[in-house]
Amino acid sequence: CFLPPSSGEAKIDGIPLAQDLEVRRRVGYLPEQAPLYVDLDVRSHLSFMGRMHAIPEATLQDKINEMSAVCGLEGKLHRRIDELSKGYRQRVGLAASMLHNPECLILDEPTTGLDPNQIVEIRHLIRRLGEQKTVLLSSHVLSEVEAVCERVMIMDDGKLQAMGTCDELVRKMQGGAILMLRMRGDVQAVQDSIQSQDNSIDIELVNQGDVSVLRIQATHLEDADLAELVFASVVENGAVLLAMYPEKTSLEDVFHRITTGDTACA
Repeated sequence: CFLPPSSGEAKIDGIPLAQDLEVRRRVGYLPEQAPLYVDLDVRSHLSFMGRMHAIPEATLQDKINEMSAVCGLEGKLHRRIDELSKGYRQRVGLAASMLHNPECLILDEPTTGLDPNQIVEIRHLIRRLGEQKTVLLSSHVLSEVEAVCERVMIMDDGKLQAMGTCDELVRKMQGGAILMLRMRGDVQAVQDSIQSQDNSIDIELVNQGDVSVLRIQATHLEDADLAELVFASVVENGAVLLAMYPEKTSLEDVFHRITTGDTACA
């Protein structure tokens, strides 16, 4: 609600953005740099933010204690914000964004500038919040998206290019299940056995020798079904299975291909 839309329409909880006050009551927002009054202690800052959201004085302190527990701030309420680490400042910003119990949380690059331990803690916190609320996370760190999000939307040049779970987007991009197989034994017999059961399965011999490596792709099978078929073929032909694992396209690969125009994934 900071800028009016130039076209189109968006709604939060069924309410158009034109009704900005009603929308703001339903949204909690944490930008990349949390807006904090650093000369205040944590409780004073949260008290001020609670009054801005018109939370009744009778319940405000209980709400602050509740959000402090959720965000792991119980021992920091009397500390000045400028004495806190970046990780704890992010927690304060997150607590402030949730004080009014919004239906939707919008988080913009919430782990920027945090050390690895703080990143793990904030990710766990976001996942817990996602069990109770709608959380919209904006991030260019795709490993974070994979670790936190249930569904993914990929935007490019202001347009939605792909949407789905991480597994759905990866599967659409790579074209079905792909297994890498390392084995000893009669490679040709194993290949013939697999394709006798399903001749649409594509098999590429990556390396042949004492240890042979095959890349096996089936556009119409799940990973588990393809693995069962391959395993049975290896055993049937007396070969030795050394390793079998799915080859996965990463979310970074999906993002790169979509935003560079290599392919589409809708």
